[in-house]
Amino acid sequence: MGETVFDNAQIVLRDRVVTGSLVLRDGRIAALSEGPGATGEDIDGDFLLPGLIELHTDFLEGCYLPRPKVKWNPVAAVLSHDAQVAASGITTVFDALRVGDDADSVNIGEDAMVLAGAISDALDADMTRADHLLHIRCELSADNAADEFERMAESPRIRLVSLMDHTPGQRQFTDLDQFRTYYGGKTGWPTEKLDAFITDRQARGARVAPDNRRRIVERARSMGLALASHDDATAGHVAEAVADGVAIAEFPTREEAARASHGHGMKVLMGAPNVVRGGSHSGNIAAAELARLGLLDILSSDYIPYSLLQAAFDLPHHAPEMNLADAVRTVTVNPAEATGLADRGEIAEGLRADLVRIRLVDGLPVVRGVWREGRRVA
Repeated sequence: MGETVFDNAQIVLRDRVVTGSLVLRDGRIAALSEGPGATGEDIDGDFLLPGLIELHTDFLEGCYLPRPKVKWNPVAAVLSHDAQVAASGITTVFDALRVGDDADSVNIGEDAMVLAGAISDALDADMTRADHLLHIRCELSADNAADEFERMAESPRIRLVSLMDHTPGQRQFTDLDQFRTYYGGKTGWPTEKLDAFITDRQARGARVAPDNRRRIVERARSMGLALASHDDATAGHVAEAVADGVAIAEFPTREEAARASHGHGMKVLMGAPNVVRGGSHSGNIAAAELARLGLLDILSSDYIPYSLLQAAFDLPHHAPEMNLADAVRTVTVNPAEATGLADRGEIAEGLRADLVRIRLVDGLPVVRGVWREGRRVA
């Protein structure tokens, strides 16, 4: 791959931003110098960030199922997803695939298997711009969650497993009226059908979730995978996560849960759209509020890939306690450390040359170049 040199860059390091030069050689960061240089490309004061690391995005599922009952070619769906991810500055993405069927979503596990295979095929053929790993989202209240996870567990690309329970009346949907509004809008079901679904879902969750959780946690820990707990709302939820060895608290819904998770050493992950929009679409705790309290560690684009980059630059405006380097850590260093990716996540000599060149235009970060392991991919 040879050598690439950037001069006159605002380089975002782990703890500060410096103006200087950066040398890439054979896919790695070879040298970093502060001050003016004269040996490489003058990038005119643009920012150089580490390549962003996305831990939780289900954007791929929308590319595969762009309309009800319409399934796209799975490899083509991966490439469509990959192109937008890379163009948003994301060089490592954990594609979130769900297991565990629901009344309105059947064959979830089959679709997950198809997409996992398509990701592997695309990577093996060197078709992708970003590096793709797998995040398996396990719906504990589904009868077949543990069995479907066992099928997925054969993939060597799995790095993260999240424990979800969307039983109405708890976690994300403690308020049943909120659940009715969300799920009724999603399905179009009449009130009677929705109420029957809620009753059935609550009974089923109580029956199957504890055993599913036990089986999935045991299997994930035997494989050395990072665990995440999803939508924790109470100290009791957090205590359960601690007992299971969870490393990441995904989208805690209340300050109480975020504070307890942080206090136990878990990384608190929140949605970048929450930052950009100024709050949660479900009425839960705002990510910026957790940032102001010092309780925010990781951001995830969730359903809008570009939001990850946008939120990193917005965050210091919403939470003055954070500077740009602090905010960028939530999308680079911290997700890398939480999932054991020791070779990337910051601009430092010897690490992978995963980089994003950014220029601010009217307050929006515009991607002007993306490099993965020293090779330009966008």
